[in-house]
This record gives sequence, structure tokens and C-alpha cells, in this order.
Amino acid sequence: MSDESLYRYLASGEKILLDPEGYLVEQANWNEGVAELLAEDEGLTLTEEHWELIRVVRDFYARYEMAPAMRPLVKATKQALGDEKGRSVYLMSLFPGSPPKRLARIAGLPKPTNCL
Repeated sequence: MSDESLYRYLASGEKILLDPEGYLVEQANWNEGVAELLAEDEGLTLTEEHWELIRVVRDFYARYEMAPAMRPLVKATKQALGDEKGRSVYLMSLFPGSPPKRLARIAGLPKPTNCL
């Protein structure tokens, strides 16, 4: 893998650096355009429901200085968005596979601990 493959380019031409797993190297480079690009890499089109969860994980990170694993993510979502959305089935429907990893990546956060 060449060093260049770790870079992605926004429509504006801005270059962002990703680690080998696709997470932002510099969290300060995150913005909604970066989130859209990273979601596209994941095969996702962001809806308002996705954005609600992105805000939840970014708020969680701001408070605890770590991206949430699945159980804390479910709990934080339930507290922020209510019982219906605070369920792993709901999270899986929007971020299939590993919601914590996919959400953290798109939200510009480090990979959650305890996620393979």
C-alpha cells in the first residue's frame, strides 16, 4: 500500500489523511463533507437518522474522550433519542455490521476500544 492510498480527496480538493483502517488521522479535519465521503466509502448515504447518531457519538466522545463500544452506544442513544432508537436492532439497520466502528469512522473519531 502506498502512502498516497491513505489520502482521500473532498470535492473541494482538500486532502484528508486516513490511517490504514480508514479512520481520520487528524480529528480536527472532520466536517460534514468528510463524513459524507467516509460514509460513501462504507456504502452508506447519510439520512437525518444517520446524522442523529453521528451527533450522539460525537457528544459521547466530547464527554468521555473515547468512542463508544456497542453497549455504551445503545445506552447513549436511548438517553438522547428515546427507547425506540436506543436499540441495537435500530443501530444495525442504519450501520450494518459493526455500528460502533462504522459510526466512529464516519464521525471522525478513533476506533472504539473493544472492537475488533
